Amino acid sequence: MQKYYICIDLKTFYASVECVERGLDPFSTNLVVADKTRGKGTICLAVSPRMKMLGVKNRCRIYEIPKEIKYIIAMPRMKKYIEYSANIYAIYLKYFSKEDIHVYSIDEAFIDVTKYLKLYKVNPIELAKIIIKDIYKTYRITATAGIGTNMYLAKIALDITAKHSATNIGFLNEEKYKKELWHHRPLADFWQIGKGIEKRLNKMRIFDMYDIAHKDPKKLYKEFGINAEYLIDHSWGRETCTIADIKAYKPKTNSISNSQVLFEDYTFMKARLVLKEMVELGSLRLIENNLSTDSIGLYIGYSKDIIKATGGTKKLVNYTNIYSELLKAFLELYDKTTNKNIAIRRIGINFANVIKQENVQLNLFIDQEKQDKERKLELAMCSIKNKIGKNAILRGMNLQEGATTRFRNQLIGGHNSGK
Repeated sequence: MQKYYICIDLKTFYASVECVERGLDPFSTNLVVADKTRGKGTICLAVSPRMKMLGVKNRCRIYEIPKEIKYIIAMPRMKKYIEYSANIYAIYLKYFSKEDIHVYSIDEAFIDVTKYLKLYKVNPIELAKIIIKDIYKTYRITATAGIGTNMYLAKIALDITAKHSATNIGFLNEEKYKKELWHHRPLADFWQIGKGIEKRLNKMRIFDMYDIAHKDPKKLYKEFGINAEYLIDHSWGRETCTIADIKAYKPKTNSISNSQVLFEDYTFMKARLVLKEMVELGSLRLIENNLSTDSIGLYIGYSKDIIKATGGTKKLVNYTNIYSELLKAFLELYDKTTNKNIAIRRIGINFANVIKQENVQLNLFIDQEKQDKERKLELAMCSIKNKIGKNAILRGMNLQEGATTRFRNQLIGGHNSGK
């Protein structure tokens, strides 16, 4: 049986929600979603379709918007966007089983519609039109759709083909893909090919998907390793992964990560304070989920990318989730690898090889009683934060100049939660 997938995207989602909430038409309203309290250098999370027509790019900075354009600035409201996204997901559930839906992001989802075509007695394009119409009628949000005979083609149909369709719907099968997109440029327009990969391909005299499809595979594997397999398959429009495969996937190892972009340039010592806060939050997350780690990672990005990022990984002697032990390891790595003379703008931490606490082997050479006491204290902190609020209980360092935890506790996904 020929499979069909629909990939649905909610057009300029955040900006569209803000327009709908104001009773405005996104296609005739100049609106950007941005936190103007962060200054003119702040990134716009979304711009309305009307702004795009005027040449304003999505994810631009406020100061990059031409001064002659008059526009509304909407403060990000992540709770509101999550609410809309959940409600639109409920529309999908009216037509499809959740087992056939893969939520790719807050504004994008893949749906395996193969078995529903006969049920609803429609073709894939007609079914996509029904869903798009329902979303607009219910929430006034415009959606676009890509339809493909596999998930990759559905995504490419959405990203490239649908943009040039009057119905906001694109369709691709392998033959149509080769006929219409084999010579499409630039390569960065294609899913999973970023600017960096595109540059590496260009150096190999590869400029489109046709070139990848007809390049000696040995040279691609030499340059990209196992990832060459995906490049080759995608160049022919092939993709074996299904939504069922995604649902059944279980990673061999787990990790927990957290990162933040600082609102201004931080000195070595001020960034060290933020790192301590981040390690505390990571430790609380591990303990609350009954997890432990034996490997940590650190990323430090510098202002204006003056020098390359620093950091690295560190293997711990034992599995742990205790704040004092994790903090000691992170600070040792930070002090050893971070440039003390250049302003810092980005910090990222990672806890790797995460396993359940009950699977941790007991160690006779550590003070188990002391660890249990600290763990109980941190569990009590988690309980208070969950019941009363994240800022209900804080450490003294959270009140120091340059600390970010109190403010970030009010955010969702690093953005203003709104109302």
